[in-house]
This record gives sequence, structure tokens and C-alpha cells, in this order.
Amino acid sequence: MENGQDLDKAFDRLTAAISKLEAAAGRRLSHDKSVETLEDDLQRLAEDRSQLAATLDEAEAKAERLEAVNREVSRRLVSAMETIRAVLVKHGG
Repeated sequence: MENGQDLDKAFDRLTAAISKLEAAAGRRLSHDKSVETLEDDLQRLAEDRSQLAATLDEAEAKAERLEAVNREVSRRLVSAMETIRAVLVKHGG
């Protein structure tokens, strides 16, 4: 019966080794999926960053145009006020 017991022990060791191998493969697969998910997230973040950078560039350009228009409007208002003031002074008003 010793051969039968040896065979049972060998089978038990083989079963344990297969279980460990399956567990390791499962951990590796889980790790690979985690890495893949992180890589996907990183790619999406990079795309979002690019879109945000483009939006920021557009907003900055618009702000610069608005600032230039604001300066021009202010200049024209000052000029108009000076013209009105000069007309009032000239006509005694």
C-alpha cells in the first residue's frame, strides 16, 4: 500500500502546485489588467490635457482680443469726452 500512499501524496503535491500556479496566473492577469487600465487612463488624461490646453489657448487669445477692444473703446471714449468738453468750452456751456 505504500505505493498507493506515495501516489496519493504525489497527486496532492501536484494539485497544490497547480493551485499555486493558477493563483499566480490569476494575480498576473489581474496585474496586467490593472496596468492596461492605468495605461488607458493615462492616455485619456493626456488627451484631456491636450484638449484643455487647446481650450486655454483659445480663451487666452479671446481675452487678448477683448483687452485690445477694451483699450480701443476706452481711447475712443476719452477722445469723445475731450471733443464734447472742447465744444462745450467753445460755446460757453
